[in-house]
Amino acid sequence: MSSFSEHQQYTSGELPDGALGPDPIAALEAWLADAEAAGLPDPNAMVVGTVEADGRPSSRTVLWKGVDAGRLAFFTNRESAKGLAIAHEARVSLLFPWYGLHRQVRVEGVAAFAPDELSDAYWATRPRGSQVGAWASEQSRPIGSRDELDARETAAEERFAGIETLPRPPHWGGYLVTPASIEFWQGRASRLHDRQLYERAGDGWRVTRLQP
Repeated sequence: MSSFSEHQQYTSGELPDGALGPDPIAALEAWLADAEAAGLPDPNAMVVGTVEADGRPSSRTVLWKGVDAGRLAFFTNRESAKGLAIAHEARVSLLFPWYGLHRQVRVEGVAAFAPDELSDAYWATRPRGSQVGAWASEQSRPIGSRDELDARETAAEERFAGIETLPRPPHWGGYLVTPASIEFWQGRASRLHDRQLYERAGDGWRVTRLQP
């Protein structure tokens, strides 16, 4: 078995009791702001975990695109592997890995389609090239070669020539994840890390400190 002996002490922060406040969504947004201020690459990147129809776990990185009424939003091709998995099992996990700050946040919740008006509004902000790509790619499906994919892109460009903002494809849209739990992790020295878990409790949240 390969062995990795490098050990890094985490001494960049701490998470005292009560420091995050009563609202984990607000705390999550504050930690995102810290990641942005620190110049971390793609600070809104999150790993979405799903369960496939045959029970296999699967994960991939997407971009968090904001909060709507306490729900976390992301957008994708709903016919992709992740979209098909969510159609099978709506429970998902989200992981924000802010390694540069010795932090991570784990979210578990339930995903549902975002309203069309929210998907339309975000679609309109996407660069035109990304809109063309969404029409050109049948995400997650096999393709014979890169040349074939490039040809599909060219065909989409020709189809929408002269149109600045393309219509949103019927298979493309947003998901809103309603969190059931949110865990904040702050690295500490000697692997005695800080972990604070928020769990739904009626209209509020129950906060528990977890041992590392």
